[in-house]
Amino acid sequence: MIKKILVSQPQPTSEKSPYYDIESEYGVKCHFRPFFKVEGLSAKEFRQQKININDYTAIVFTSRHAIDHFFSLAKEMRITIPEDMKYFCVIETIALYIQKYVQYRKRKVFFGTTGKIDDLVPLMAKYKSERYLVPMSSVHNDDLKNLLDSKNLKHTECVMYRTVSNDLTEEEVRTFDYDMIVFFSPTGIKALQKNLPNFEQGNIRFGGYGPATCKAILDQGFRLDLEAPSKEHPSITSALKDYLKSHKK
Repeated sequence: MIKKILVSQPQPTSEKSPYYDIESEYGVKCHFRPFFKVEGLSAKEFRQQKININDYTAIVFTSRHAIDHFFSLAKEMRITIPEDMKYFCVIETIALYIQKYVQYRKRKVFFGTTGKIDDLVPLMAKYKSERYLVPMSSVHNDDLKNLLDSKNLKHTECVMYRTVSNDLTEEEVRTFDYDMIVFFSPTGIKALQKNLPNFEQGNIRFGGYGPATCKAILDQGFRLDLEAPSKEHPSITSALKDYLKSHKK
């Protein structure tokens, strides 16, 4: 039976978070504890990459972190983002997050339906004349770069944020007892193994958000019980709700 769920993200700031609905509806307790912290690069660090944001006509966002740090850097560097800048996001939930910084217009915000970059690239290919900038974490591979190369799209990847470890305390290690753990990044899997070197999955369910996270869970020999996003479940909370509903039956 699932009673305690570890969500490896910061506690939601809104009381209307779907996680709280899940708690009351299914009688579970969600404990929020990120395994790592995300830090933005300073303007000085970013300038070392010799990239001028104004040289680009479209931005590709794969996460909310990318959005936060893109607009934060632009503000710090006093760069005015043109109103006709196009934004390409892997899924609608990330696209909607752009509203935090700019007025959302359907004609300049595009998104995929599955949350996988492979689904977004055909849409980008319809706009071959755009010059794409892809903000990324310091921890990334060349999969996205190679995919865009294969479609002959003009693009540049740049690092805008980094992940740093947020280790468990001795007390947290001693009392680590969950029925399910939800991961949001491959870094989270590595952090779990670093903090708990003798960890065995057993009956603990693993949930993963994003294809890279899900792949990392499987690559490390763990069982993947819950996967998002998908066409049916664009968010992890939607997938979690459905999983708990079927589990209850």
